[in-house]
Amino acid sequence: MKFKYLEFKLSERSDFFGESIFKPVIPIGLTIGDEPFEYSALIDSGADFCIFDAGIGDALNIDVRSGKKVNFGGIQEAGAAEAFIHEVTLIIGGWKYKTQVAFSYHLSKRAFGVLGQQGFFDLFSVKFDLVKEEIELNPRKK
Repeated sequence: MKFKYLEFKLSERSDFFGESIFKPVIPIGLTIGDEPFEYSALIDSGADFCIFDAGIGDALNIDVRSGKKVNFGGIQEAGAAEAFIHEVTLIIGGWKYKTQVAFSYHLSKRAFGVLGQQGFFDLFSVKFDLVKEEIELNPRKK
């Protein structure tokens, strides 16, 4: 399945980026029942696992803090934050995949969900083509 990169217009032109930045952000659904929570997620090959704002877990009626606790960090200097792992169904391109994702109360309110190594890249081979502004996902054979 193929998706287009998402274009983000800049408030002012940049000598480095031009007028826009393109990011591999795709529409997904998360569910543990019948009603999916629709969301946009950034495909991030540098992320160790999939992580989403805990408010999404709350909206899915998950007791977020009951999940397996993991600590995570990034390129920031701040100490590690905590997240909680839960099994959910990830819906991409109309297809459903059971996987484990983390929910955290420590994400920026403006952040996208992140699709990372565990829970996404282990399910799909991913081809990024920035020039064509296209992401191609192919499910891995089990």
